[in-house]
Amino acid sequence: MRTDLAVIGAGPAGLAAALAADRRGLRVALVDAAPQPGGQFYRQPAAGLRAERPRALHHRWRTWAGLRDRLATSSVRVLTEHHVWCVERTPDGPAVHALLGPEQEKPAEVRATAVLLATGGYETVLPFPGWTLPGVVTAGGAQAMLKGGLVVPGRTAVVAGTGPLLLPVATGLAAAGVRVAALVESADPGRLLRHTGALAGKLPEGAGYAARLLRHRVPFLTRHTVVRAHGDDRLTGVTVAALDAHGRVRPGTERRLPCDTLAVSHGMLPHTDLAESLGCRLDGLVVAVDAEQRTDVPGVWAAGEATGVGGAALALAEGHIAGRSIAARLRGTVPDPGEWAPAARARARMRGHAAALDAAYAPPAHWTDRVTDDTVVCRCEEVTAGTVREALALGAGDARTVKLLTRAGMGWCQGRMCGPAVAGLAGCEPVPSRRPFARPVPLGVLAGQHEQREQCERQEQRERNERQTERGPS
Repeated sequence: MRTDLAVIGAGPAGLAAALAADRRGLRVALVDAAPQPGGQFYRQPAAGLRAERPRALHHRWRTWAGLRDRLATSSVRVLTEHHVWCVERTPDGPAVHALLGPEQEKPAEVRATAVLLATGGYETVLPFPGWTLPGVVTAGGAQAMLKGGLVVPGRTAVVAGTGPLLLPVATGLAAAGVRVAALVESADPGRLLRHTGALAGKLPEGAGYAARLLRHRVPFLTRHTVVRAHGDDRLTGVTVAALDAHGRVRPGTERRLPCDTLAVSHGMLPHTDLAESLGCRLDGLVVAVDAEQRTDVPGVWAAGEATGVGGAALALAEGHIAGRSIAARLRGTVPDPGEWAPAARARARMRGHAAALDAAYAPPAHWTDRVTDDTVVCRCEEVTAGTVREALALGAGDARTVKLLTRAGMGWCQGRMCGPAVAGLAGCEPVPSRRPFARPVPLGVLAGQHEQREQCERQEQRERNERQTERGPS
C-alpha cells in the first residue's frame, strides 16, 4: 500500500504522531507488531478475556481513553500484527517491510513519503548467578503478563534491580493478589534527593506508588541487590544483600527470601535497529533528532524511547511535535514551532526528569564482581562469564572482539539481552550493534522481494488510476 506517512510503533509516541498528522490531512498508516495499539505502556487485555475493570491495571487511563477514542474516529489506517524487519530507502521514499501475524512468514510492504520511528525501548537485565532459572522474568515481562493476559507470574514475588519501573510493577503485582516479599532497589535514596528540583513533577507519582506498597505491606529495601537466585528446576528463592557506598556487597548482610517469581530490571535501552539500518546518526545509544524530531536522513523522523528513554508523557509530547512537523513539511511549508509550544515545553521538562532519573538509578558500579565464572551471560549461545573473561585475558578489549572470540551476541536475540553485560564485563560502554535486520526474516521472504516490489508497483498504479477516475477528466 501507499501512504503519506508510515508510523512504526503504536505506543504513546506513535499514537500522538499519527493523530496529529491525520488531523492535518495526511494519509497515515500506523504499523505495530501487537494485536492492538497501545504499546507496552498502554497494553490492553485481549477482548476475549472480557476484563471488567482494565483501567485498574493502568496509570493515566484517561489519557489512553482519549487517544483510543480519537484513533477510532480518525482516518488512520491501523496495521496490527505487522512485524517490521527493515525500512528501505528508495527514490520514491521509505519502504517499510514487515512480516504478518504470529507466524511471521508472509511479507507486507508499506510505501510512504515519510516515516516516523516510534520503536520504543527494551529492558536491560544484568546477569547474576541463577538468573536463567524458570521463574525469573523481566519486570516489564511481569507487567505485560498482568496487563495483556490478566495473569500473574507466581504467588510470591521479589521485584528487584533499579529504576522507576520497579514501583508500578511491584504495585501492580500486589494489587493483583501476589505477595510481594520485597522490592529490592540498588540505588541510594540520597541520589534521588540530590535531584529533587528536576524531579519535583514526578515526586507525587512516586509517593503514590510508595503509599500503595505500604498498604500492601511490601518491604522496600533500598541500596540492596540480588546476589543469587536459588532453585533446581525452577526458582525457589533469592539471596539479597546490602550495598556499601561504592556499590559493593557489605559482608554479613546476606539474607534469603523464599519466592517463586523474581521480576528484575536494570533500566531501559532504546530500539534503534531500524534507524541504524536507514543510516540515521546516533547520539550515543539514542537516535539524534532536531527540535522537530527530524533525523539527519531526509523523510525520517523519530520520537519516543528511540530518541531517549523518558516515559509516556515525554513520548506523547515528542510524537505530537513530530506529527505536526511532518504534516507541514509534506505540504511544502516551514513549520511554525509556536504551534506546538506547549508540547515543546513539556518535552524540555520531561527530558530534564529523564536525565535526573538516569543519574539517580545507575546500576551498582561493581555488579560484575558478583558474576561467577559459571554464570551464563549470553543465553542464546550459552556463553559463560568465565568464557568472556578468558577472551579478555587473550587481549580482547571491547565487546565486538569478545563477540568474535566467544560468539556472545551471535544468537537469536543478536546481543539485545547480553550486549550490556558483555560490555560491562569487558569494562567498556555499550555501543549500538549494527544489525542489517531488526528481526529474523525467512529466506523465502528475502528471495521474494523482487516479486513483492512488482506487486506493490502494480497496486500503486491501480490506486492512481482509481483516484484519476474519481476526479474525472481535467
